[in-house]
Amino acid sequence: MSNTTIITGASSGIGKALALELAKRGHNLGLTARRMDRLEALKAEIHAQHPQLLIELRSLDVNQCETIAPSMQALIDQLGTVHTVVVNAGVNALTAVGKGQLAEQLAIVQTNLMGAIATVDAAAEYFRAHKGGHVVGISSLASLTPIPKQAAYCATKSAFSMYMDCAAIELKKHNIHFTKILPGFVKTEIVDNMEQFPFLVSAEQAAREMADHIEKKHAVGVVPGYPWKFIKPLMSSIPTGLWKYMKV
Repeated sequence: MSNTTIITGASSGIGKALALELAKRGHNLGLTARRMDRLEALKAEIHAQHPQLLIELRSLDVNQCETIAPSMQALIDQLGTVHTVVVNAGVNALTAVGKGQLAEQLAIVQTNLMGAIATVDAAAEYFRAHKGGHVVGISSLASLTPIPKQAAYCATKSAFSMYMDCAAIELKKHNIHFTKILPGFVKTEIVDNMEQFPFLVSAEQAAREMADHIEKKHAVGVVPGYPWKFIKPLMSSIPTGLWKYMKV
C-alpha cells in the first residue's frame, strides 16, 4: 500500500521540492499552501510524470491557527487515510533587533512557531485516534546557534525543535513517530542572497536527503549530511565573531 503524506507550505521552496521527490518515490500527497494557483500547477507537474498518484490540495494559511485542524481533517477526508504529516510551512527574513522591525519579527514567530505547533497538534490528534502515524517537522540548524539578523528565525526554530522533542516523548506510547529535520542553508526564494552562507545546497538536493530521513523514520535528520553532521556537535560553541566574515 502506498504511503500518503501531507506537506504544508508546498507551493514553493523545500515544500515543493519535497513533494516532487516523494512523488517519485510513490507517495500519494495532500498539499497545502496559501497560493492555490501554485498548488494546482504543482499537481499538474506531478501528474504529468506520475498519473497514478492521488494528489489532493487544500488552501491553508497557518497564521490562522484556528483553521488548521478543520482544514487538515477535510484534506484527510479527501485522501482517505494519511500516514505522514510534514510540518514545513514557514517564513524567514533578515531582521535587525531594535531597528523598527518588531512587526516583521513577530510575523516570523506567528508562522514558524504558532502555526507549526498548531499543525503538529492537529496531526497528533488524528494519529492518536488512528493508533499511530509519523510527524515530520522542518526545523533548522539555526536552532542550534545564534545568527545575526536572524534572531526571530533562530528563536522560532529552537522553540519548535524543543516542542517536537517533547511531543516525541509524550506520544511514543501512541505509536506516533517523530522526525526532526535540521536543514543547513538551502537555496530557495525565502531569503535573498543566500550565496553568502556556507555549504549552500539546492532545494532538490535537500529534498532527496530529507525524503531518505522521512522514509527511514530517523529521529533527527541533518541536511545536507556532509559536512553538517560533523559540524553539528560544535555549533553551540562556534565563535560569534565568525559571522562578520559573511557580512550578515
